Amino acid sequence: MKLLLYTILGFNLIFGRLLFGQESYQLIWSDEFDYSGAPAPEYWDYDQGDHGWGNNELQEYTNSRENSIVQDGKLIIKAIKHDGKWKSARLVTKNSVDFLYGRIEIRAKLPAGRGTWPAIWMMSTDWEYGGWPSSGEIDIMEHVGYDPGNVHATVHTEAFNGSLGTQVGDSIMVPDFATTFHTYGMEWNEDRLVFYLDDKKYFTFNNDKTGNLASWPFDKRFHLILNIAVGGNWGGSKGIDPGLSEATMEIDYVRLYRVDPAK
Repeated sequence: MKLLLYTILGFNLIFGRLLFGQESYQLIWSDEFDYSGAPAPEYWDYDQGDHGWGNNELQEYTNSRENSIVQDGKLIIKAIKHDGKWKSARLVTKNSVDFLYGRIEIRAKLPAGRGTWPAIWMMSTDWEYGGWPSSGEIDIMEHVGYDPGNVHATVHTEAFNGSLGTQVGDSIMVPDFATTFHTYGMEWNEDRLVFYLDDKKYFTFNNDKTGNLASWPFDKRFHLILNIAVGGNWGGSKGIDPGLSEATMEIDYVRLYRVDPAK
């Protein structure tokens, strides 16, 4: 089953409705990981390879169950070091669950260890405005192991991106990031991107309404990415703990909502 989700076309899957403040949140898709084995292929695919992924990362991404598996009601993503080489997983919903606008929530427990670089993020599905960063990148959660508990939300565009040093974002301290599940959320509409930790708002990126795609390319469908990188330009900038041989991120659920004004 392929789910192509667009606010402008309406939504066809209705699982429930919640009210928070002045908005109505209608659940339109979720993976509760209430099954066992490989991540559901109707939702999840894999990016694979060991070419550094544009950041000089060390891991090879695989589709092996050793690196990603659903068990005990959780999605487990595991980076493992074998014979000096790292293997990990990068799961994507591209062309299966793509969406334009809404609220997405991912409840997760993050890995610890210097050299780890887990991320919960989104990329353009169709790259209609060109390659990175012209079509945009939305980082809902990034964490680098050498700075424990400092969780980041960041937006990248042609005007605001890491290669120029102009990326826009903020961070929040999560001291128990590796021992407790927290909900990492992002709400997206035509006016702004708003980032949350456990429903606490901590970063907002506003559409400047100039029509300049270099600052706001966020009017096309995106998809979700879940991964653990090892090393890399940021994650490995303080080195990798030589005693580290395994790093695990657990995902309790992923939920996607349509957001409407409360009636």
